[in-house]
Amino acid sequence: QVQLVESGGGLVQAGGSLRLSCAASGRTFGAYAMAWFRQAPGEERDIVCAVNGSGDSTYCADSVKGRFTISRVYTKNTVYLQMDSLKPEDTAVYYCAARRLGINIGTTERYYDYWGQGTQVTVSS
Repeated sequence: QVQLVESGGGLVQAGGSLRLSCAASGRTFGAYAMAWFRQAPGEERDIVCAVNGSGDSTYCADSVKGRFTISRVYTKNTVYLQMDSLKPEDTAVYYCAARRLGINIGTTERYYDYWGQGTQVTVSS
């Protein structure tokens, strides 16, 4: 069982930056593929960025490519989402997700086994 705790959300003006953190419990962090999803009001939950277990492969959705970066620090059991040049349309609840034995990257919700509680990101215009 893995527990995921997100932090770093908040209110920021358009053009600003935020860094989200997701701390994972457990001793096999390196075996998990990790991802960030987001869900805006009235919308489905969509992939933002993902990284595989070994950290040598990443993915970001076209809508955030070039602005968002996913990274992971194994010694801290933490995955980060650096968000730059934020836009009002980035406003959503952001969720961290993990999949055990995640050799590959997954871009769908059903690929992931564990979820955090979510953190709100609000970008004002």
